[in-house]
Amino acid sequence: MRKLDQSRDELALAFGQLCSDAAVPVMEIYASDFEVRFKGDNSPVSAADEAAELVILKGLKTLLPDVPVIAEESYDERTAPQIGSRFLLVDPVDGTREFIKRNGEFTINIALVEDGVPVVGAVYAPAIGKLFIGGDTASIFSVSAGEAVQPSEAKTLQGRPRPDTGLTAVTSRSHQDEQTLKFLDELAIEEAISAGSSLKFCLLAQGLADVYPRFGPTKEWDVAAGHAVLRAAGGDMTLPCGEAFPYGKQADAYLNGAFIAWGAASS
Repeated sequence: MRKLDQSRDELALAFGQLCSDAAVPVMEIYASDFEVRFKGDNSPVSAADEAAELVILKGLKTLLPDVPVIAEESYDERTAPQIGSRFLLVDPVDGTREFIKRNGEFTINIALVEDGVPVVGAVYAPAIGKLFIGGDTASIFSVSAGEAVQPSEAKTLQGRPRPDTGLTAVTSRSHQDEQTLKFLDELAIEEAISAGSSLKFCLLAQGLADVYPRFGPTKEWDVAAGHAVLRAAGGDMTLPCGEAFPYGKQADAYLNGAFIAWGAASS
């Protein structure tokens, strides 16, 4: 693989291939009678998370050897690398609750952040065979776990223009809260769609929905890849006040506050 001289679109393809490779052990475990454990924060984890992260970290060490990586399963506040203006975020299985339910709505996420902005990302949903990538442009592929990602098979992603009324909202399959419901009540929502993991961002990027609000806690590795894909498709994610969403919150253990993601920038 080429390294730092790659364009953002080339890096996005490389991230997508790493996701496909990492999906091989994930899908093997998905089809098995796997054990579910719980971490200190009471979030679930399985061997799939750990196996996928090992594949991704090995690949990133070759692809971008000098860029620090913050990955969910190996993250430890005491030993985490110091980040600069350029760092990687990895969520090896985003939507572990969906993985456990075997509903297919989990993803493998890789993102590159530069100067506080996620500029390259890959979101792969191996159970449904869909890969979403974003760099300078955004694309969707139909890819099976372990399959080579062929640039010639890319289909362009573009969020739809934001309507004045009749918005379609996408909300979390497993995480709802009163603030999110209140926000939705105040908008002209015509339809609400529930989805798991970073697929919510991908629905916006595909032009299938208009807004995704989230007021409950997340981590940066949960959202960066989806945010990168969404940005490349013409949308964005901001704080509820409209200011840029911050990345690199090392002092806060990469904990996020509330955000609103839109499928297209306001006119």
